[in-house]
Amino acid sequence: MMQEKKSFVARGGIWVLAQVPVMLAAFTLPLWFGAGHFAPRHPLAIVGVAVTLFGVSLAVWGLTSLGDALTPFPKPLYDASLHRQGAYRFMRHLIYAGLILASLGWALWWLSVIGLLYVVAMAIFFDRKAVYEEIWLRKKYRSYADYARRVKKFIPGVY
Repeated sequence: MMQEKKSFVARGGIWVLAQVPVMLAAFTLPLWFGAGHFAPRHPLAIVGVAVTLFGVSLAVWGLTSLGDALTPFPKPLYDASLHRQGAYRFMRHLIYAGLILASLGWALWWLSVIGLLYVVAMAIFFDRKAVYEEIWLRKKYRSYADYARRVKKFIPGVY
């Protein structure tokens, strides 16, 4: 099938552009306003390293589970199928959840209160982005509503 041509904005490009400074801030704020070190010395920073690695692992699992359906845009690809297997058996937005978790760990690693507060803002951003993404997913896939009832958005069994 031929790929449907849509404008950058129609594919959700504004969300992609907005995500760049959101993620950049999640990386830099803890470095600027944290008391930690690259080699963690505080027990909370060591926990932060583990949480960061777990979050990155979740995001990578989500990326690889999507295969050919992977796109940076929230609007699904024209010829993509709905992925409910692999990582997506446990949560619907694994990549976003992994990025949020990695940012939480990064803020803990650097012992940054401002970084921790920013993670809340980042979580709200990704939650809103997921809302728009799910509008497109529901339009494209008839079975998405049932999938969304069974599988939580970010936290398995919770939210």
